[in-house]
Amino acid sequence: MVERSDRAPLLDWEEIPSAEKPGGEEPVAAHTSDRLSSPSNSRVLSVSSAPGFGWSGGPGGPTSSRSVSHADGCSAPPATSITQAASTDEALRLDEQEHPSDSGPREVPLEDRMVKWEEKDQIVSVFVVTFNTRSGNMLEWCLPKDMDLEGVEFKAIASGSHRVSTDFIYFRKGCYFGLACFANMAVESTVERGARMKSVGILSPSYTLLYRYMSFLEHQVRLQLQSPGHYSPLEAFYEDKRALLPPGGDEVVTACPANAWGAAINHSMHPEMKITHPAGCMSQFIRFFGEQIMVLWKLALLRRRILIFSPPPVGVVCYRVYCCCCLANISIPGVGVAVPEFRPFFYVNVADISALENELSYVACTTEKIFEEKKDLYDVYVDNQNVKTYRDGLKPLLRISTADREKYRKLTEQRQMLLYQEESGDCVSSEEDLFILFFLEQNNRIFQTLSEVAGSQDPTLTQESVRAMGLDPHGDRLFLLHLLEIYGFDTLLVSEQLCCS
Repeated sequence: MVERSDRAPLLDWEEIPSAEKPGGEEPVAAHTSDRLSSPSNSRVLSVSSAPGFGWSGGPGGPTSSRSVSHADGCSAPPATSITQAASTDEALRLDEQEHPSDSGPREVPLEDRMVKWEEKDQIVSVFVVTFNTRSGNMLEWCLPKDMDLEGVEFKAIASGSHRVSTDFIYFRKGCYFGLACFANMAVESTVERGARMKSVGILSPSYTLLYRYMSFLEHQVRLQLQSPGHYSPLEAFYEDKRALLPPGGDEVVTACPANAWGAAINHSMHPEMKITHPAGCMSQFIRFFGEQIMVLWKLALLRRRILIFSPPPVGVVCYRVYCCCCLANISIPGVGVAVPEFRPFFYVNVADISALENELSYVACTTEKIFEEKKDLYDVYVDNQNVKTYRDGLKPLLRISTADREKYRKLTEQRQMLLYQEESGDCVSSEEDLFILFFLEQNNRIFQTLSEVAGSQDPTLTQESVRAMGLDPHGDRLFLLHLLEIYGFDTLLVSEQLCCS
């Protein structure tokens, strides 16, 4: 479950006595500084800003893929606090007084900008959804009162949730991302037909930090089940955490500063979503799909529309959505600028059909089997562990090549080595970092080779250059042709040897 340290700052809103006293800002600040300059981070400091690497939503809609918002394995959350950002600002003001400069505003250090960026609170709405035996899913309460939450009642309580006792759901609502915690409690009431079901959720312009409020939402939904109508903790939470959204959105930090990318990549290159099951989402994802991960990797890199079906609970499937997004990371400048953004929609239902019809690239999950019949909405349909497509041009990509098996073997070996290091106490990384960097390096390897061949006197892809990418000259030929077309390497020639190797 979520570590207690994540929940501690929220206990005041829950209106229950806290056994843990807030404090320790100075040690936390020191930890943050150490983390930004730690050896585990230094191994990736040379990676450049990555177009097409991440995404976040803003007041006016999702930002360009060239903006990175923690974008995008499930790593451990940074051990910083809201008060730390304030103390950082105070320290900066004191430093400016002691060291005035005549050349204009002082450049804010990278570490300070990263702290302020990580800790920005951006809760734009908090709400309670309930299931009514006569009317179905209903929005029971929300702040602010004028917030457009139409349809959120069907996202916060997923179809089929009556079969589970608890769940959590990530979703998108317009340009915002949401997290809701659901609970189902047996009651002795004929009006409620023996069961009371509610969900408490929040909306934010970015899903990066939503995990921080998971335990608070879990507690609040239990409180709503036991004492319906008790909204004061939610009101206090919203007043403390609400985002200020000016018309221009200038004060809302939704993306990492571009020049902060390199030094922050180890903890900001992917969403820091707290894992709520012991194994961690990456290891669960690898065990669940096995070698099929390599198929999903290719489809994600080709920016295909991927829809994952699974019955409730939805939370673990939302993590599969996120893991799929992690497969397509690229950090070579200029690569992926013109390709569609690989957007995470997380949980979707029939109300999202019109929105999905306009998407060129996405990954989402659903509990509604009717989506399988809507073949024009997706390119790839994942039914539990069965990856399938109805598009003839993509069917050959579902076959696992020799190079795929070799890459999966290397990934497995690296995981085993990491587990050995963890047992011996010598581990300086996490399985999430390993997973992310494994595919990031594989993707960079492909596009670095393509760029070198394209810039050579003989821009022809041969068996040797394809092997240099870590691909199978024969089994991955179709994947490579799709890749050249989508990423604009149309000046490259393909050797005829790739057809008959």
